[in-house]
Amino acid sequence: MNRKKLAILMAAMLCSKGLQAEEASTGYIGPEVVVTSSRFGELKKSVTTNITVINKERIAQSPAKDLGELLAELSVGYIHKYPGTTTAVGIRGFRSDEHGHDLMGKVLVLLDGRRVATGNLAKIATENVERIEIIRGPAAVQYGSAAIGGIVNVITARGNAAPAFSLEQKIGTYAYKQTTATSSGKVGNLDYSGSFSISEMGDYKTGDGKKFQNTGYHDLKRGSLNLGYEFLPGHRIGMVYNHFQTGKIGSPGYLSQNDLDDYTVQKNRSVDFIYEGATTDRRFSWMARYYTGQDRYTEYDPVASNPDNSFYEDGLPYVNNVDYKGTQGQVTFKDGGLKLTAGADWLKYDLESTSDPTTSSYENPAGFILGSYRLFGDRLVITGGLRYDDYKVNLPVGIGTSQSTDNVARHAGAAWNINDSFKLRTSYGEGFRIPEALQLASDYISTWGTHYVGNPNLKPESSKTCEAGIDMNYHGLNGSVTLFKTDFKNKIQTATVSGNSTWVNIGGATVSGLETGLSWTMNPFGSEWALSPFINYTYLTDYSDNATGEQLLYTPEWSAAAGFTVHDQHGFKGMFNLAYTGKTNVQVWEDWSGRVVTKAGFPVASVSFSKKVFLGHEKDHGPGVTFSAEVNNLFDRNYEYVRGYPMPGRTFTAGIKADI
Repeated sequence: MNRKKLAILMAAMLCSKGLQAEEASTGYIGPEVVVTSSRFGELKKSVTTNITVINKERIAQSPAKDLGELLAELSVGYIHKYPGTTTAVGIRGFRSDEHGHDLMGKVLVLLDGRRVATGNLAKIATENVERIEIIRGPAAVQYGSAAIGGIVNVITARGNAAPAFSLEQKIGTYAYKQTTATSSGKVGNLDYSGSFSISEMGDYKTGDGKKFQNTGYHDLKRGSLNLGYEFLPGHRIGMVYNHFQTGKIGSPGYLSQNDLDDYTVQKNRSVDFIYEGATTDRRFSWMARYYTGQDRYTEYDPVASNPDNSFYEDGLPYVNNVDYKGTQGQVTFKDGGLKLTAGADWLKYDLESTSDPTTSSYENPAGFILGSYRLFGDRLVITGGLRYDDYKVNLPVGIGTSQSTDNVARHAGAAWNINDSFKLRTSYGEGFRIPEALQLASDYISTWGTHYVGNPNLKPESSKTCEAGIDMNYHGLNGSVTLFKTDFKNKIQTATVSGNSTWVNIGGATVSGLETGLSWTMNPFGSEWALSPFINYTYLTDYSDNATGEQLLYTPEWSAAAGFTVHDQHGFKGMFNLAYTGKTNVQVWEDWSGRVVTKAGFPVASVSFSKKVFLGHEKDHGPGVTFSAEVNNLFDRNYEYVRGYPMPGRTFTAGIKADI
């Protein structure tokens, strides 16, 4: 029996026992508030698209160190992960760009509903996160360019209880150390929630015992703070600060060509200023935001060791920097079953790079309107939206000229709540990705003597997606099944015209498939214990290039995650997780050939548990000390997300946390 059939059989067996995908899955989770689907708070029963919600408790149980590792653990899309701090995610055949700014990718990463300027999920910490919401499928109506495959929105936590403080120390295999401090609370009208961590790790060994040198990292700092003040009832001003900064991060190249001294230094930090308000009857509500930040990436390639045959000049660092700022403003009107939100976004990126063009800027004003209408006692929900984006690229004199383009995106959907436990839904959405500065307006000769000329007539890459699904929430059973089909057009590719290299719109792709999630919360050991088995499964029925008929690269035919969580009412928590990534067609670059090969599928298992010892008079809540242990790659498999870059073998981590 092959692995695909085995996974389908496993899903069928679990379905027969009534299992559904943990709250971290695509299931219908009762009255949970979801903010990303329409840019205003709404009940999940009103959502017409396939949304995954990873809640705070599930995040805390995970041994993942960042957002990229968490999504890999849950098999949320295809993970493209290198050693160190570089991870991209693919959803429905499209991927974020882990090496450049987020406008280059086709999956969008958000922080509290706004762009973070990077597609590298390893830069996003999870310590101060309330929940993570994932829209599978296009979200251009809400957020503009690059949201073709989907979005990942990280919602920062807010303080809402008595002040509390915790300090945690973890140590583990390969000299891993992490110290984390967190604090949150609400004092009068002031609320706050924050975290700060510093970590390091040495070089690791792969699952087959080979030492992968220069994979360690030093002085990795992550911080997050959400501070707010309600100066009038229903009126809150807030500030959100996020910080990611590294010392030296090893950049080892392929294991077969292990470079011993290349390294990167990275930084991503931002600050948001937000005002949220509403009338006393909540008929009108509004939000205004200004944010600014920077994303820094510097790669050093010393002369001493260059087995990777680096094409950068020895001794000169490669730089890819982004300074960004933006505004968001919106007003929501509610009257009976009608809800309308209208708003405007503005975004500006200033880019600096070692490669030509060394400087460029992007400016993107946009306007949108989103609406929903509830009928028949809220059983039927109809949604729709429209967005216009204007996009301008500026290049320095001598490289090219300014160019502009625009785009209109649409969305429509419907949901029918059969009863309080079952919901049918269907939707149509459009996505797009604006051409990059190089592609639109470049005019330069590369280091290799190739003349690159931009194409000002490029159209945005575009997609149209239809999906239909059913969600269930019945006596602890949660379930979700979604069928989807995406037509991708105007794919931008390089071409040779009149002896010059340029970019043209050519071809496209078709991606269709099935997404399921199953879980069951039960009490087999008595009312004080809760056990929740779960499984997520994604199978692509078609993922082919329309021009060649070949399967898309870096897109597995299927992926799955299964396991269980368990906890009692006296401080014990445990989790087992098994994620499987199916075989994938990839390109080989060790020899610079670019030939396509099939990379075998692989499973990765992890287990974690913790026990809190309470120090107060109460035995099940309040201050205490928590002891934890984690094992990653439990079965010590030799696996790799990116060909030639194997991940660590079995690793152990132990921790102690004091809550005050």
